[in-house]
Parts: sequence; structure tokens; C-alpha cells
Amino acid sequence: VRPHAGFRWMEIILRFLTTHRDIDTVYVLGTPKFAVWGILMARFFHKPVTLALTGIEEKFDGKNSWRDRVFASCDWYLAMSQEIRRAFLRLGDIPEEKIIVQPQGIDTAAYPSAAAEEKQKLRSEHGLPPDAPVLLFCARVVLAKGIDTLERAWEILSKTFPAAHLVIVGGGDNALLDELRSMSERMDHRIHVIGEVAHTQPYYQMADIYIFPSRHEGLPNTLMEAMATGLPSVVSDIGGCEDLIKDDVSGYRVDAERPDLFAERIMNLLVDEEKRKTFGARAAVFVRAHCDIHAIAKELEEVLARPARRG
Repeated sequence: VRPHAGFRWMEIILRFLTTHRDIDTVYVLGTPKFAVWGILMARFFHKPVTLALTGIEEKFDGKNSWRDRVFASCDWYLAMSQEIRRAFLRLGDIPEEKIIVQPQGIDTAAYPSAAAEEKQKLRSEHGLPPDAPVLLFCARVVLAKGIDTLERAWEILSKTFPAAHLVIVGGGDNALLDELRSMSERMDHRIHVIGEVAHTQPYYQMADIYIFPSRHEGLPNTLMEAMATGLPSVVSDIGGCEDLIKDDVSGYRVDAERPDLFAERIMNLLVDEEKRKTFGARAAVFVRAHCDIHAIAKELEEVLARPARRG
């Protein structure tokens, strides 16, 4: 039974005095208020502490409140992206040598690319034309993920590519989902609103281009999954995406509020099959080399085995 949030500090102290007395290290994920008690108890018992941030919204000011000063007193810091690393340096006032940039990783083997025959079979099973250009968005359908930017970009590019289809995978805001369905009815049913699914792999395999106009991210899993499958991507130029996509090398990064630029870059890829293949291949090589969960787990073990380093 978990105690009420207001009493979690008491649980942390009791655990350090009883069941957790013989731990080797403390790993703190995020900056919830009660986590400071774990850090303080770890310091009391001379245990190393690693603080990991997965999103920029978890940042703290190391010279602000007493809680933030405690967060700034850890031994090691894990940043999921370069944006978070910069926040550690600027706001947290954390020494650079204490910061390790490490993605959360995915099982890249679970997202293989599909041969042409398998791709056409998957399209047939999902009611898509075998040779039509297929664009994919796979994330929560909410404004924070840039679904409005996606809608406007689709309106622009679908006029030039009337045979293209847009597949949207993911649940979210029901009003936005209904809006997309209505939009599809007005546009020859070329928007396919799938909703939530247990397995996303087939949708990556049947697509030609991945679109991700999100407004803020930690390190987007769906983008890594698309990359592992060998899809070229057009994504927002934001933290997290900048770590994964090198602009005009393995995909395109554009302003999240510029649907016209999204449409332009997508159309550039639609008319250039060789560039699609090149971008997709580079993306797959990168994500398999740098974001595979098995390699990252070993790296995390090494980080957590480091001794205390205060000051």
C-alpha cells in the first residue's frame, strides 16, 4: 500500500532505515518533491545518487528553493537529450563533468523494415492502395503533438499529391479525432484514423514517410521506432528530435509552427525516392548504433556503479 503523497517522505526515511539499508546506489527519475528525501538520506548514508531527467519540464534552478539546491547536490546526472543537458548546465548550475547524455532506448530488433512484398501485403490488409504514397503519424492525438500543424500541412500537400494517404495511429483528444475523421470524409477518405493499437510495427512497415510535428519532447520513442524501421522523417526542430535527426542527412527538421515547411519537406521526399531510401537507411544505422536498449542498459549499469562525487 502506497502512503498518501504528503507522507511519502516518511516512507523514504523508513525504507532507508530498514529494507533499503544495504543498497549500493540511489537512482532518482525526475524531480518529484518527495525525491529530495531520498537524496538527503543517501547523502547521510554516503550512497552515490544519480538524478535522471526525461523531459525539459522537469528542469530545476540550482540556486532557487531548498529543494532545487538538494537536486543540484547529486553525484551524477543523466540527460536524455542535449536540451536537458543544456538545462542542467544553465539552470541547475551542474558541473559539465557530472552530466552524462544517454537516451532511454528502444528494442531496435522489434522494428525491422519490410520487403516490398510484405509492405504491399500490409497495405492490402489495412485497406490502403499498394502503390500510393503513405504518410504516418504515430503518437497521441493532442495539440502538444502538433496535430493542428499536421492537419494544415496535409491540406497543402494533398492538393499536389491527390493519391497520397495519411495514417494516424494513437488515441487522444476525442474532439480532435472526430475532426480528423470529418476531414477525411471531405478528402476522399484518404486520412485513416486508426486509434490506439497494441502493436505499431506494421504501420511503420507500410509507410513511406514519418511525420512528427510535436511541440516539445524528451526523446520521442515513436521517432526512434520509425527510424529503426528505415523510414525517412520530417520532424519538429525541437529538443529530442535534434538528437535523433540530422537535418537534410537522415531526415528534415522544421519549425513546429510552420505547416507550409512541413508540407514542402514532405513533398521533397515524395518526389525523390532515392533520397527517401538514403535518409531512411542513415536513420536506421544511427538509431541501431546509439539507441538500442540492450547497449544502453549496460551503459546505465556502468553509470550507476560510479562512486559518490560531491561538490
